[in-house]
Amino acid sequence: MPEAAIREIDGERLVRDSNGKWTPVEHVKPQHIDEDRTVRKIIAYAKKLNAELARFKLHTKADVTDFQARLSERYGGRRGGDKGNVTITSYDGCQKVVIQTQDTVSFGAELQVAKELVDACVATWSEGADSKIIALVQHAFQVDKEGRINRAALLQLRRLDIDDDHWRAAMEALNDAEKVIGSKEYTRFYERPNFKAKWEPIPIDLASA
Repeated sequence: MPEAAIREIDGERLVRDSNGKWTPVEHVKPQHIDEDRTVRKIIAYAKKLNAELARFKLHTKADVTDFQARLSERYGGRRGGDKGNVTITSYDGCQKVVIQTQDTVSFGAELQVAKELVDACVATWSEGADSKIIALVQHAFQVDKEGRINRAALLQLRRLDIDDDHWRAAMEALNDAEKVIGSKEYTRFYERPNFKAKWEPIPIDLASA
């Protein structure tokens, strides 16, 4: 077992259990010792790999940023879209690096106001309302098992052009309810055997590194 798992006290080799109790190694079942050793070996490698991924992520961002700076110096502009999104591709068109920033969106108290106004619209429309619109409205404000709102469904509501004062007020409240509370950057890598082939991702999870 790794040294971190064993402590020698008064000449006796002890190992700590999940309750924090130190137990003589010889009193622990061999399979538990084996399991502990296996877990610690894997976790040690995982921590090293995580550190390498974190460094790789930083180096990748730095390399792309340096390229953009050189491009800016040469042309007086910069390659990349809003929020720092950028894609750079090899000269043969067979490798590319994509960096994207994705906002984390939350909905404030205005969402409940929007729902009440939309419900009032549906009640007013009664039998004259389009059943598809009613179904869309009912679906839009549902939450999943984690309590998350279906943002895509809410966006569909906002695209509807309905001539109703309550509806317009509801859409204004819905628009005000949406707030960006953070963002996360994703770095992805792709390659393909030739420029006509489909891009295949090189799977590396950098989002958590």
